[in-house]
Amino acid sequence: MFFFDLDGTLIDSNGIWKQVDHDFLARRGLPYSRAYFEGVAHTALPLAAEFTKEFCHLEESCQEIIDEWMEMSRGMYAKVPLKPGVRAYLKQCKAEGRRMAVVTSSVPEHCYTALKKLDIEKYFENVTFAQQAGMHKKAPDVWLAAAEKNGVRPEDCTVFDDSLAACWGARAARMRVVGVHDSFFNKDEKEMRAFCDVYIDSFEELLYTPEQKVRRK
Repeated sequence: MFFFDLDGTLIDSNGIWKQVDHDFLARRGLPYSRAYFEGVAHTALPLAAEFTKEFCHLEESCQEIIDEWMEMSRGMYAKVPLKPGVRAYLKQCKAEGRRMAVVTSSVPEHCYTALKKLDIEKYFENVTFAQQAGMHKKAPDVWLAAAEKNGVRPEDCTVFDDSLAACWGARAARMRVVGVHDSFFNKDEKEMRAFCDVYIDSFEELLYTPEQKVRRK
């Protein structure tokens, strides 16, 4: 079974959260730092809010922080584009009879907005939200939960993700990992290429050529 991350893997949305983080911190006169980025990148909102409250020594509650993030990002996921080759690759996988699902740290509201607006929800059996499970994708738990939810063995699953930390979590769950390039994680590219079973710059690399399509018929 194929498990796809959403932000930065299927859709070009990582810039949304980078801008939200910059603006959120700027409102409080705080700098956007590498340490802060490492603490919140590809992390479910409740856990990111806990980190932010402690890291920035904020008086707001975690829920108030989440509410502000949601207000700042609302509407943006209706405009976000697919990454190159995604639609064609999902269609190709569907034609091959592959089972597919989404595993994401994204907010359910944002996730479903993007999937429906881009008309790709039809390719996936379900969505597993790290936020609802209270888990980090950097640990194996959420990946194991997704496998159990879909009735498959972890070792029979392949994960597509742009985050090195998430790939670590999937590998710890005994899954095969395909690293997907996203400029948001440029600094990790060398390590991603060394760690992942496969690394792609674009899903276009996984599409069959016309000659391959003929041979497969």
